[in-house]
Amino acid sequence: MNHRIPSNLLAPAVRMRVGAEWVGPESRATTQVINPATGETIAEVPVAIDDDAQAALEAARRAQPGWAALPQVERARRLGRVAGLVRADSERLARLVSLEVGKPMRESRFEIDGWTAGFFDYFASFGRAATGEILPSDNRGEEVAIRKVPYGVCVGITPWNFPSAMPARKLAPALLAGNAMVVKPSSTTPLSALALAEILEQAGIPAGVVSVLSGPGGRLGDALVRNPITQLVTLTGSVSAGKQILAAAAGNVTVVSLELGGKAPFIVMDDVDVDSAARHALTARFQNNGQVCTCNERIYVHRRIYERFLERYVALARRLKVGDPFDEATDLGPKITRVELEKIEAMVARAREQGAQVATGGKRAEVPGFEGGFWYEPTVLTGVRNDMEVMQEELFGPVSPVMAFDDFDEALALANDCRFGLSAYFFCNNARTVQRFIEGCDFGELYVNKIGPEQLHGHHAGYRSSGIMGDDGTHGLDKYSRRRTAYTSWREHTAADLMPARP
Repeated sequence: MNHRIPSNLLAPAVRMRVGAEWVGPESRATTQVINPATGETIAEVPVAIDDDAQAALEAARRAQPGWAALPQVERARRLGRVAGLVRADSERLARLVSLEVGKPMRESRFEIDGWTAGFFDYFASFGRAATGEILPSDNRGEEVAIRKVPYGVCVGITPWNFPSAMPARKLAPALLAGNAMVVKPSSTTPLSALALAEILEQAGIPAGVVSVLSGPGGRLGDALVRNPITQLVTLTGSVSAGKQILAAAAGNVTVVSLELGGKAPFIVMDDVDVDSAARHALTARFQNNGQVCTCNERIYVHRRIYERFLERYVALARRLKVGDPFDEATDLGPKITRVELEKIEAMVARAREQGAQVATGGKRAEVPGFEGGFWYEPTVLTGVRNDMEVMQEELFGPVSPVMAFDDFDEALALANDCRFGLSAYFFCNNARTVQRFIEGCDFGELYVNKIGPEQLHGHHAGYRSSGIMGDDGTHGLDKYSRRRTAYTSWREHTAADLMPARP
């Protein structure tokens, strides 16, 4: 094992949770988990088979009624216990995130404390929230009651870029609403989700209510989504994965929620502080090495300040430190896999062929002592056009194209000219122009004179190819319930009440 990995960070055998059982690599084929900073294998996890998917779903179906029968306030208490246990073990869990994703430790700590524990804390606060409504009836002695009831068994499919926070984002509201869930984390980064499964057990979540199955996603995801036991599927992932999920769910008319890719525009008007805007743009672009669906993916700067902004932005990008995720001074870690690294290289190469210029970066980074890792330099591109691939397709890496515009209408049109519709950023000090942006920007999540991340009580949702439905806040909680309407009468009825009188 690499000397940079603490000896107590990984268990001797990494096991997955299948219903009430912990299944280890000794009884299944395995897949390797790679440290992206070194290219070395750090763990082998079991590969779930179709029988595991079936067993997990059946266990969830058996366990869910008892879980839903608990008072909502009791379910909330157990979510609170999860949050407490996460925070008590936060440093180990953060190191696990940095190990399997490669993100700097300060970002991993925020993922654990701010989001993983935060989601459970936030949804635990709904222990006594209303779960329905009473409506007046058109008739005497009657009432109309609309109740929120759980779907039953849900499937959560989560990505590699936030391996602890994304399972928590789905599990916390689903469990509070009374559902059971089978989680399928990315096979690239399964360790954090499996660690969370252990914490859920310690917190008193009954066996079978949550399963976490590891292994490659195609066949396993299909087995979970197509199964008639599954009543709701929630995916955070790529557009191609979302389309596959929709097709697979159609056979059983299963409810699907999708949070897919993004191509966030970052518009800078000419009345702002250039240094501040550049610093905000840098953070929004390069956090988690650009591997965030809400990242600043394309910058549009008013022509009057374009040169000043670009000079400052490039200078800031050159100061970013690329290196060891466990070094507290590191700003950027590695790309997640060699395939993702090569994808970024290819996109930059095509942009240059189409006329883009590299202002800084543009090649693999050399990090002494980490020669086997998947490193790429912070890169800024100029001379781009809005029809280029780097301006239309998700980069998901440390590459930042910058383009000038002449007026607000042009900037808004450039921003909206995209198949994605998740997040958008706007820096401007004119209130009327800000309002025009809010009304006209066709994206689900807008940041004005600030950057993210999104907040627990907001609503994280995209338009078009960025997804269906959304997460977080009261609307994210509502997603995990359906409505049941009861028409109730408590007065005696006569025959005349039931049949129309004859003439």
